[in-house]
Parts: sequence; structure tokens; C-alpha cells
Amino acid sequence: MSAASCLRSEDQFLCSICLDVFTDPVTTPCGHNFCKNCINEHWNRNDQYLCPLCKKVFNIRPELHINTFISEMVSQFRQEAQQKASSSSSEQQAAKPEVPCDVCTGTKLKALKSCLVCLTSYCETHLEPHLTMSGLKRHQLMDPVENLEDRMCMKHDKPLELFCKTDQTCVCMLCSVLDHKTHEFVPLKEEYEGKKAELGKTEDEIQKMIQKRRLKIEEIKHSVDLSKEAADREKAEGVQVFTALKESVERSLNELIETIEEKQRTTEKQAEDFIKDLEQEISELKKRSPEVEKLSHSEDHLHLLQNFPSLKAALPTKDWTEVSVRPPSYEGTVVKAMAQLEETLSKQMKKLFEAELKRIQQYAVNVTLDPVTAHPNLNLSRNKKQVYHGDVMKNLPDNPKRFFPCPFVLGKQSLSSGRFYFEVQVKEKTEWILGVARESINRKGEITLSPQYGYWTIWLINGNEYSANSGPAVDLSLKTQPQKVGVFVDYEEGLVSFYDVDAAALIYSFTGCSFTEKLYPLFSPFTNCGGKYSVPLIICRVNQTK
Repeated sequence: MSAASCLRSEDQFLCSICLDVFTDPVTTPCGHNFCKNCINEHWNRNDQYLCPLCKKVFNIRPELHINTFISEMVSQFRQEAQQKASSSSSEQQAAKPEVPCDVCTGTKLKALKSCLVCLTSYCETHLEPHLTMSGLKRHQLMDPVENLEDRMCMKHDKPLELFCKTDQTCVCMLCSVLDHKTHEFVPLKEEYEGKKAELGKTEDEIQKMIQKRRLKIEEIKHSVDLSKEAADREKAEGVQVFTALKESVERSLNELIETIEEKQRTTEKQAEDFIKDLEQEISELKKRSPEVEKLSHSEDHLHLLQNFPSLKAALPTKDWTEVSVRPPSYEGTVVKAMAQLEETLSKQMKKLFEAELKRIQQYAVNVTLDPVTAHPNLNLSRNKKQVYHGDVMKNLPDNPKRFFPCPFVLGKQSLSSGRFYFEVQVKEKTEWILGVARESINRKGEITLSPQYGYWTIWLINGNEYSANSGPAVDLSLKTQPQKVGVFVDYEEGLVSFYDVDAAALIYSFTGCSFTEKLYPLFSPFTNCGGKYSVPLIICRVNQTK
């Protein structure tokens, strides 16, 4: 137990919210400890159930129970701290320097009191006159101190008994009626008590500042650890992906070379067969040539006529006129190989986006619509999860937060640090706008959708025209029409990304953004047009992709 006690420090038992030793310590699901009352008050004041240390967001408010182990450790720590403080106080008392008696000759005894009038320190024996003689009884005695001359007014040679609040200096009685007669005075003890109280507060503030900085160090270290884990994980995934890609490219290249070489081998085999047949025929013709020549010179009529049929029949009859070896066509071979490689890459990219989408879905926030910001024509569902445009304009009080005349509405939840993610169903809608906007955006009159004016959005118009409003707009070519759009924001990274959730594909990303104020989700279902665009935008519950 003694070894464990040596390893314990006050930092281990401090609540990062109140910066004091834990009271009723509880542990959140992410493993961090807080005072029960502190974390409950923190969650009551905020829209999100977020861990103050690691910033992890909980969709449902966690049920908290007292951590008995930490509670027992804190109790033991308090006892040890009290014992240590008591021991330290005794040591300080013992460490006070002894003031010798100024009257003693030879071996000087320890002084019991010092007289501010006599400017002398006395032991118990030599102090006796000051306790018994009426004239000396009026002298001011105090605990023994050295350098009594420093406690006397250098001008009037009187004890410094008062504090001049006007000049902030210690003075004697004569100073108060001569040099400082119009000033405000208090007894030294009174000013001492006040300054001592101030020092106590200063010490508390210093300790709190130290605690805050220690906790900040732990927070930074924790962030570095998380960053390292993420970096290692990303590197491992990158090595795996690019290794597979490299193997796929090498395999495709080998298949391409094999295809080309196989065609070449087929051509060479065909040519070899032709040459073999031709050489065989040449050989046969060479055999017949002498016989034909001999017969052609024969003068024997009967002999020539009798042998002519056999020699004529023995000649090869194959017509080689149309026979040729054509080089194989390689057109399209490389293109086909690249198409197959592209298909492989597309499958790999889909896996990557699925993994990325699964990671960012962990930052899902329970977004609801803020009716205070909604255009008067927008109708919100009772649970503030759906919005559509109605033809009838509601009679609502105008306020600086409400959009007009543009049919927009903001989410109630905001982000000023960290990450958040939400999903919106856009199924069957032919026009919509989604994204995020900073708090100080212009909400009245004409609105320009671009990052320059505080909007990071994409839209669909005319049923099939998708654009990112990056100022100027960027046309988006999508393979499929998204039925559900995911919106992800990384505040510190300056990133706003949009995803086709069902296809697990990236639609568009705003990168290198500089955020300096709160960001809010932004929605627009466009105008109703007599029921033509009445399908609502629906904020969906985020389900982790498989």
C-alpha cells in the first residue's frame, strides 16, 4: 500500500470540470471520471451529451453510477493529504528560527517575547518586569522576531502600527497626524488579515491555474495518443489498400502481356504449319521434277503417253493464292485491360468509402429543426425532423434569426469545435439544398450561397442537376441519384463533406475552410409550386453502414 501511495498524486483525483478533488465520482462510457453533480450540470447546460475531455458524443444521455473504487481512493487520498498537511504544519513550527534573548549574558536563552518600545527581545526571566511593572505593562509585546529596528519608523523612531491605505505603506502614530494626516488608516492587523485573505485567494487561483494546465497537458497527451492511433490505423489501411492495388495492377499487366503473347504464339503456330506444308510440297515437287524433265525429253511416243497420267496426278493440287498469315489485331486489348482494372479500382474505392462513412457516422448528432429560423411558408413536423414548403404563409413574428424571403431553416444544434454528422432523406424530391452555415449569415433579402458568405452547400435543381455552391458553382456528375445524403463537418480540419449514404460514395468536399464561429445545419425543400414539390426533407436516424 505504501508503494501505491507514493505513486498517487492530486492530479489523479481532480474533476476536470470543477478542478477540485472528486465528490461522488462517476465514470462515463468513454472511461473518463467526473463529479456526479458536475457532469450532470454540464449536460443540462448543453444540447449535446458530450465528454468534456475526449469530446465523444453520446446519442442517449448515459446513466451514471458512483464509481466506488475511485470514491474509496479519493477518501484515502483526502486522509493522507490531511495527515501530510498536519505533519507539514508541525515541521514549519519546528523550523521557525529561535530568537535569542538580548539581555542574557554568556549563554543566551530563547526569547519569549519582543518589545516594540524597547526594541529588545526577552527570555522568560528578563520578560518579568514587562509583566509586573505598571510602566512597562503598556509596552507593545509580540512574538519574538529578529531585526526589530526594521519595525520602527525611521523618521520618528516609533513602532510601525498603522497602514496608510492612501500611500499603501506602513506608518507610525506620528506619521498619521503629521505626514499623512489626510490619509485613510487601518491597524496593521486589520490590513494584514485583508492581505492574508487576498493571498489565500491568489494561492487558490494559482492552484486552479496549475490544475487547469495539468489537465490541459493530459488532454493534449490524450489527443496525441488518439492521433497516433488514428495515424497508425490509417497507415495500415493505406498499406493494405495500395498493396492490393499494386497487386491488382501487376496482375492486370501480366494478364495483358499473356493475352498479347498468346495471340503472337497462335500466329507463329499458324505460320509454322503453313511453312511446313509448303516445304513438304516443295520436297515432293523436287522429287517429280527430274522425272518430268526426263519424260519431256523422251522420243518414245508410247512411253510418254503411258507415264504422263501418273506424273501429272502426283503434283500437289492445293491453291496457295489466297493463303496468308495476317498479324493479329491488338486494338482494344489494353483498353479492355484498363476497363477491368478500373472496375477493380471502383470496387476497392467503394470499400474505402464504406469504411470512411462508417467512421464518420460515429460522430452522428441528433439534429432537430429550429422553428425560430424557419421561413413562414415552411411547415415543420411535430418532432422537428421534417420540413416541406406550404403555399400558405403563416403569420409569424419577424425576428433577425428568421429567413425571408428565401425558404431556409437551420438546425437547432451548433458546432464550434470537433466533428459532427447527420443524414437527410431526399427521396422523390426534385429540388433541395443541404449543408451548413455560420451563425452570422445574412438571413434577409437575396442570399448568395457560397463559402465567402458563410454557406457550404450542395443542391439539386430541375430533377437531375447537382451542383456544389463553392462560388463559382461546380457541376456534379453523379452515377446515381442519392436517396439519402450524409453531411460531415470537421471544424478544426476545415472540412465539409457530402455523401451518398446508400451508394457509400463521396458527392463533394469543401476543403481548407476557415471556421471562426458556430456552424448550423442548413435545409431548404424549395418552394411548393402548388404541390409539385411537397415531398418533405427528412432528418434520419443514423444507422451504421455494414
